[in-house]
Amino acid sequence: MTAYVWLKLVHIVSSTLLFGTGLGTAFFMWFTWRTGNVQAIATASRLTVRADWCFTTPAVVVQPLTGIALVHLMGFPWNSPWLLAAVALYLVTGACWLPVVVLQTRVCHAAQLAATAGQPLPSSCGRMMRWWFALGWPAFLAMMGIFWLMVAKPPLWL
Repeated sequence: MTAYVWLKLVHIVSSTLLFGTGLGTAFFMWFTWRTGNVQAIATASRLTVRADWCFTTPAVVVQPLTGIALVHLMGFPWNSPWLLAAVALYLVTGACWLPVVVLQTRVCHAAQLAATAGQPLPSSCGRMMRWWFALGWPAFLAMMGIFWLMVAKPPLWL
């Protein structure tokens, strides 16, 4: 297997893990949240935090490393509009994801405490989940934009 094929495979698999884990955990976290079941929320949030550490975080690191290597290997100009736009959208995704990680970790901790004590969730969890949900949309749309840019490599502007 050539370096190009290997790098492209790793890049595609890590982007799949990044997008798939994000979408999957967001789906289960949000719909579990809507049940109001404290024990279920504690479990779903714990597993969401774990999935972020096991799958999302490594993919976040692998993506730019393999991307830089592919750009270098393929000889794409670093100032290609599609590449600059993809990097900008990746930074937008990261700017949304980092606070989401903090919020879901806080919700997880609060839900674990509430479940153990047999208490309802504190009202702060509702605010945190609304922010968590709101930040997920720009990250999702940015990732969709990145996929399009990686496939189409459009001229955008000249």
